[in-house]
Order: sequence, then C-alpha cells, then structure tokens
Amino acid sequence: MSKRKTPQEKRDELLIRRLVPDDLEDILNIERLSFNTPWSRESYERELKDNPLAYYLGCFLNGQLAGYAGFWLILDEGHIANVAVHPQCRGRGVGGFLLENLISLCFVSGGRWMTLEVRESNTGAQGLYHKLGFADLGKRPGYYGDGEDAIIMWKDMRSF
Repeated sequence: MSKRKTPQEKRDELLIRRLVPDDLEDILNIERLSFNTPWSRESYERELKDNPLAYYLGCFLNGQLAGYAGFWLILDEGHIANVAVHPQCRGRGVGGFLLENLISLCFVSGGRWMTLEVRESNTGAQGLYHKLGFADLGKRPGYYGDGEDAIIMWKDMRSF
C-alpha cells in the first residue's frame, strides 16, 4: 500500500510559503498582469499587515513568486479573496498547487467550509475549483465592476 503524497511532495519544484509585506511588489506585479481592476497597494498592505482573519500563500518557482492566493477565516468559513498566477507560469500547476495548500491551511486552521466568487466567463478557474471539490451554489448578478455576474462556489470540508 502506497503512502498518500502531500501537495508539497507532489511538486518538489514549487515552494509554498506564507506571504509577508516584503513580497508586496511581486504580488502587485502579478495582480496588474492578471486583473483589469487590480486591488490597490493599500488593500494588500492591510491584508498582509493588519487583517488578523487573512491568510495569504505564495507559490515560488525558482525563487520567484509565480502566484498567490488568500482567504479570510471567519468562524469556521474560509472565504477565498483572491487567486492569481503570473501569465508566464500558467498551465504549470501553480494554481492547483496553491489552492490545495490553501484548502489544507484553512482546514487545519478550523475551517469547515470554503466559499468564493468567480467570474461567469472564467471557465478555466471554475474547472479547477470543481476538480478541487467546489460546487456551484448560486450567482451574484452584476457582481464585478464591469457588470459581469459571479458564480458562487462552496466546498464542504467537514469530511476532509
């Protein structure tokens, strides 16, 4: 019988660690490359320094930040706030690796549920979330600044 590998053992070339304020410039670079309406420097400074509910992980490839993801743990619910992968690192498993680790961190921190919103047009991200056990549970009409709807997705981790 083989031992189940942890996310870290599956992808030894990628390194996951908690993000700190010194990572801010790299986060902002990926943010600008990934979103039409990126979060501000001030928003990330608050997330990394002042928000006791926030957990942010970075995935590093050859020492460079390849992507990041964060969630807020409110009671027993983890709400995924943001996920982004540098365009040059997409398709290399960075997003999945980040999310696997984020889900594990949420669970060991007391989370029993995870939720997120994703653009209705972002079928690639939706596919990854489905693969990781998230289910569509609703829609937020006009959620994004450009009027696009968001799909609400949930994951039950009580049997994780």
